[in-house]
Amino acid sequence: MNYDVIVIGSGPGGYVAAIRASQLGFKTAVIEKESLGGVCLNWGCIPTKALLKSAQVFEYAKHAADYGVILENPKADFSGMVKRSRGIADNMSKGVTFLMKKNKIDVIMGLGKIKSKGQVEVTGTDGTSTVYDAKHIIIATGGRARELPSLPIDGQKVIGYREAMTLPKMPKKMIVVGSGAIGVEFADFYNSVGTEVTIVEFMPRIVPVEDEDISRELNKQFRKRGITIMTESSVESVDTSGSGVKATVKTKKGDEVLEADVLLSAVGVVANIENIGLETAGVTIEKGRVITDEYCQTNVPGIYAIGDILPTQALAHVASKEAILCAENIAFMEKKFDHKPTPLDYGNIPGCTYCHPEIASVGYTEKQAKEAGYELKVGKFPFLASGKAAASGDKTGFVKVIYDAKYGEWLGTHMIGNGVTDMIAEAVLGRTLETTYQEVLNTVHPHPTMSEAVKEATAAAYGEAIDI
Repeated sequence: MNYDVIVIGSGPGGYVAAIRASQLGFKTAVIEKESLGGVCLNWGCIPTKALLKSAQVFEYAKHAADYGVILENPKADFSGMVKRSRGIADNMSKGVTFLMKKNKIDVIMGLGKIKSKGQVEVTGTDGTSTVYDAKHIIIATGGRARELPSLPIDGQKVIGYREAMTLPKMPKKMIVVGSGAIGVEFADFYNSVGTEVTIVEFMPRIVPVEDEDISRELNKQFRKRGITIMTESSVESVDTSGSGVKATVKTKKGDEVLEADVLLSAVGVVANIENIGLETAGVTIEKGRVITDEYCQTNVPGIYAIGDILPTQALAHVASKEAILCAENIAFMEKKFDHKPTPLDYGNIPGCTYCHPEIASVGYTEKQAKEAGYELKVGKFPFLASGKAAASGDKTGFVKVIYDAKYGEWLGTHMIGNGVTDMIAEAVLGRTLETTYQEVLNTVHPHPTMSEAVKEATAAAYGEAIDI
């Protein structure tokens, strides 16, 4: 069977690439070995947010009296929370199935592998193989949990993110290794429903990619909730021979043994690039990632790569944008699109972490901006001074903005607090439009809203703060 475009993988990169290619007039197929929607819809972005929402509702119920509502002895139904999460994931996957049909995209279930130039071999669950021809092949195979030699995942006592979403019962004690987005989100969820949680982080601070002020605030809030945090520490070995798990942790003060029912390894992701024919095709790979140009083209004509298999940010929204960019560039080359698309600015990608309090950021951290040689204007606005935050019952966190003192360029924004992941797009758009601080101050922000904090922080950076 012949196609114009075949996409291998149906996550937020793959299914978006397939839809955009079809919209642009290409006969398109997508190959998926497991479930449409990939890790994000089935085991990542969406179901974790469902669990975190359940935890938030439980927190509201426990503190209902603070809002003038009387509830007697609310309890967390752990299995019910997991069931709700899986149901939402299943519905999202069905939604992708609908989109495939709507856009007349052929879905081929099985394991896809590049056989030769312009050919993809698909092996089904029954072991039979079929070869498909395509002028353009887009690799969107995503990533999986990284496994450290000292932390072999057995799926029972040492688990990855998949098992963490579907545990048969709530553990009394959990060790979370790694404090990136996956680690702190699961630490937040399990702490909220009553599990005793310990975070072990190799770096000097949790959420180490964030601005240092953000790390300090999350550390403070997590400790306040009873989460134990061990930084500059590493798990050297685990013993799963007993009823639970014993982890030997190397710290600055020496070795310490932690005991828990389960240990979650959340130490990052690795690209799914093995056994898909990249070496046979001659595609360039460096440090476990596929190398492409700014339009997601590999060194081999007709083969493209997007998403977590690239050395760029492993984020769903990055994969989706790369997917559109890739499809439109193919269409431009085939004279089906009237202009060459604009390459993605990887320096203006928002990052969001959905623990409580939420974290959202874009651009330079304060340290990065200083190291880049900028003279800075930095402003912070605490939600403690926000009327909307006070009314909502959660005044945790702040917004921090960073501007270039010379030209007023918006260098970075860092937020921590309730709902800030829905606020960061203003800063991303502002930076895209090369907005300066004057335009932010001259933009009327509605009152009372959490979004006012962006304007207020900007005013604070220039000595014009009104409400603090």
